[in-house]
Amino acid sequence: MLVETAERVSVVTLNRPEARNALSSALQRAAAKTLNAAADDDGVDVIILTGADPAFCAGLDLRELGSTAENLRAGGDDPASTPWSALWRMPKPVIGAINGPAVTGGFELALACDFLVASDRATFGDTHGRVGVMPAGGMSVFLPQAVGLRKAKEMSLTGNFLDADEAHRLGLANHVVAHDELLPTARRLAADIVANDQQIVQNLKRLYGDGSRLAVGDALALEQERARAWGVDPAEVEGRRAAIVQRGRSQQ
Repeated sequence: MLVETAERVSVVTLNRPEARNALSSALQRAAAKTLNAAADDDGVDVIILTGADPAFCAGLDLRELGSTAENLRAGGDDPASTPWSALWRMPKPVIGAINGPAVTGGFELALACDFLVASDRATFGDTHGRVGVMPAGGMSVFLPQAVGLRKAKEMSLTGNFLDADEAHRLGLANHVVAHDELLPTARRLAADIVANDQQIVQNLKRLYGDGSRLAVGDALALEQERARAWGVDPAEVEGRRAAIVQRGRSQQ
């Protein structure tokens, strides 16, 4: 793992480029440890997750899977010891900067991010059916949320890949940019998040996650309940008013 932190943004990079960042047991443990450390770091507000070129993550390391299969059990019984569960439990926003192929377990890492910026070299594929293993990193839950149930079924049952433009058209990727612009774009979006009230940012993230597990009526009730519990401090709003107005005008 590589970690670079500046201006309250931590860029976390999967760094097994010779294996296309395939998820060995060791890389899973290292990724989980790194993500959990970022979650606990008071100097970090936003995480950008990416891979060392040429791939984002090729999924489980098939050499290990075909010998000991230990990377299917790398997390053991500790829910914080896999990178997927570390992302699910992450209180801070995570931007996925998808620099190349995101495949199966690697695709699940991308789906566990809050939103995605994709390089024009990115591709997305679910090859569980080709490999012969069942998903355990959230594929059957988060892929339908991202692209719709029927497209998710097509992707999982065929194993066929989406390119970056199709991923953008379907709403899986929020942005597609030239490869050299991937991290600069992700950093600009991260800076926009850092500029906001971080308690509200984390509460919003939690609200979206909790609401997505509820029926619409219950989700609306949850939003109202948390809004009432939070309240408003007029003095804080007034103190931010000039900056809020200026930033809004700059984006109109």
